[in-house]
Amino acid sequence: MTAKNIPHPAPRPAVPEDASRLLSLAERAYAPWVEVIGAVPLPMTADYGSFIADHEVWVTGPEEAPSGALVLVKEPDHLLLWSIAVDPAAKGTGLGNFLLNFTLNRAEELGLPEVRLFTNVLMDTNRAWYARHGFLETGRKQIGDKHVVYMARPVEPGSEHNPV
Repeated sequence: MTAKNIPHPAPRPAVPEDASRLLSLAERAYAPWVEVIGAVPLPMTADYGSFIADHEVWVTGPEEAPSGALVLVKEPDHLLLWSIAVDPAAKGTGLGNFLLNFTLNRAEELGLPEVRLFTNVLMDTNRAWYARHGFLETGRKQIGDKHVVYMARPVEPGSEHNPV
């Protein structure tokens, strides 16, 4: 069975009780990047309680220890993929692809023409992964100790959003 064929439970909307579990997931998912970028990635210090209250946060996997999560911010002209986190134990199962596909479908459901995201320039494997899934770089900016790369992908209504 290939990674793409492993079934994943449908994401559910996060509830306030998920906030600490989401922070723990982000810490596990993003920890390998601390040494690479020489800084703590934003998802590792985020206030997930505020995100749950103000935006769309989706989780999948066991309630007590989610294996994946999305933080989506609806803007007037796009859906911002603020964070996608996959537990390292789920690496290679296709969960990241599944969550990205969910994001694209969610943007279509909301009637938004584009998904945007940002990542650190030194997260080269992440940038390459997004590029394989149709995201193009739209800009770069130095923000404090982080060199940010902005990327975007149009949403094609009615098409299958199955990432490679």
